[in-house]
Amino acid sequence: MASQNPIAPSPAAGLYGGSVFANVVQAPEDPILGVTVAYNKDPSPVKVNLGVGAYRTEEGKPLVLNVVRRAEQLLVNDPSRVKEYLPITGLADFNKLSAKLIFGADSPAIQENRVATVQCLSGTGSLRVGGEFLARHYHERTIYIPQPTWGNHPKVFTLAGLSVKTYRYYDPTTRGLNFEGLLADLSAAPPGAIVLLHACAHNPTGVDPTLDQWEQIRLLMRSKGLLPFFDSAYQGFASGNLDADAQSVRMFVADGGECLTAQSYAKNMGLYGERVGALSIVCKSADVATRVESQLKLVIRPMYSNPPIHGASIVATILKDRVVP
Repeated sequence: MASQNPIAPSPAAGLYGGSVFANVVQAPEDPILGVTVAYNKDPSPVKVNLGVGAYRTEEGKPLVLNVVRRAEQLLVNDPSRVKEYLPITGLADFNKLSAKLIFGADSPAIQENRVATVQCLSGTGSLRVGGEFLARHYHERTIYIPQPTWGNHPKVFTLAGLSVKTYRYYDPTTRGLNFEGLLADLSAAPPGAIVLLHACAHNPTGVDPTLDQWEQIRLLMRSKGLLPFFDSAYQGFASGNLDADAQSVRMFVADGGECLTAQSYAKNMGLYGERVGALSIVCKSADVATRVESQLKLVIRPMYSNPPIHGASIVATILKDRVVP
């Protein structure tokens, strides 16, 4: 009788013995969110969480803003509200109000229908959708980000398909803006490159250009055809005034040029876990904006299909009436 050869083990054998994922290594904790993990594990009764910046009570507990509580109550008491899917682009009122908040209610770009706005998953999701749109449809795939910047920026844009480079921003010796270095690095950037700009309350330094410096940055970027991509995560936190903190963005919109803006309501409305954000792309014409929106839908649909309704409804309720009854 012929001898039988042993059957080679199948990869599926892991289902009955060792794991097919046995070679997966332990990943390091996220440098920002990992601090909270360490905080929660620490048994010390005397500790402070220096991870994600968030409103806290005197007892260190999460704080929900009164205006958010009141808006939620209005929503709960509205019998006409349903749980139907939102469109791919999100809640229409939220999008319109978000654009007005960052660009100004009297913005010519809004009045001329040159803005394509889509609801996204907070600031991170807005940046990712914008990055993937640019990787597919923009001729230059290099984005310059400030040094230093929010730790998630390089990962978001790299995975979106862009090549990430840095420009000088912070001067540790003066604890201020390295304005000469910033201008020099942007001057050396290739024409058409994308430039990430923090709209206000730069993370992590808190150092912002003055309005005069913003104007010089704008003139330089427009002269070289550099594409501005604003990250607005702290509107209202730098000066205490929503309009003042949007001036950098509005300067770029006022010249008629194109730009992108990612907004987050995690901080200024304390809606961290609701993941509420928006991406707006200011275009040269209404026709271009319509086509841009159609392509943003194609980015969003296979990613998360459409955004959640509750957080956006809270924001829309508040922005419709700054004094919620």
